[in-house]
Amino acid sequence: MATAVASDIDVAAGVATSTGTAHRRHLRAFGRMLWALLLGGAAVLGAMFAFRQGLLPWIEAVFQPDAGALSGIRRAGIFLAAMLAYWAYVRGYEKRAATELRLRPVALLLGGIAGAALVALPIAALFGLGAYELVQSRPASPALFGIAAVIGIAATLEEVLYRCLLLQALERAWGTRVALVVQALVFALMHLGNMPQAGSGDAAAMLVSVGLLGLLWGGVFLLARNLWVAAAHHAAWNFTIVLSGVPLSGNDDWRALVPMQTRYAGSDWLTGGMFGPENSLLVIAAIAMAVVLVLRAAHRRGKMLPPAGLREG
Repeated sequence: MATAVASDIDVAAGVATSTGTAHRRHLRAFGRMLWALLLGGAAVLGAMFAFRQGLLPWIEAVFQPDAGALSGIRRAGIFLAAMLAYWAYVRGYEKRAATELRLRPVALLLGGIAGAALVALPIAALFGLGAYELVQSRPASPALFGIAAVIGIAATLEEVLYRCLLLQALERAWGTRVALVVQALVFALMHLGNMPQAGSGDAAAMLVSVGLLGLLWGGVFLLARNLWVAAAHHAAWNFTIVLSGVPLSGNDDWRALVPMQTRYAGSDWLTGGMFGPENSLLVIAAIAMAVVLVLRAAHRRGKMLPPAGLREG
């Protein structure tokens, strides 16, 4: 009897030790994740801020470029500062080659084509259904090149922050599945500022649509493990919406510069309302189907990592 009791005590002690070890392992993983996010975010955002507030005023004072040149220098400088800072963070802190920054032209082209086609098809259907109407066509403006540059830079910077930094840091600690969901939620919540006057219904639809886009671009990044492929998909999606003459994520500032002047002729659930086609039920359905296909492909190819505790165990 004493032997049995002693055995039970040993088993209980072993379970407690194992549980305590697992908790410590999870805490260490969580701490490393937070530190990586703080350090990586500070590196990228700090470099962007330093260029804009430090180097850019010096360039303006010394070289006195005109407004157009200064705008181009600002965009290019912010972009290059962010890329260099991310590369330095990966090399210095993560102690690895920044393979996600390698240029893969064919994959980049395919990513851009896929992003454009994914949103162009439901938008074409919306025109066919009469939800959008073409008012008139205009000659293409040279300003489209500037719009394309702004969209490309913005999409790339978002992919650096949300997929390269946030997704990968979360993935190392909590595994790919949790990381995908969390980064998609953060990505969606950060877009609430695009709709300051929106009602609860519009805001809810936006959170769903942009959350799904976060999952989609997270999945594209997982499949390619390449910044430029995900950024090309993201930028092509955005630029296609702009070219269609409808609002992009609640922003309609560029509609006067694109060749197609359009107007809404359908209900908000079909047109997307003030947020644009990304809130259209038809576009949301297309995104959801793409998410399923992309994440299934990622799973089949072994791109889904388990939580850190299971990998270390």
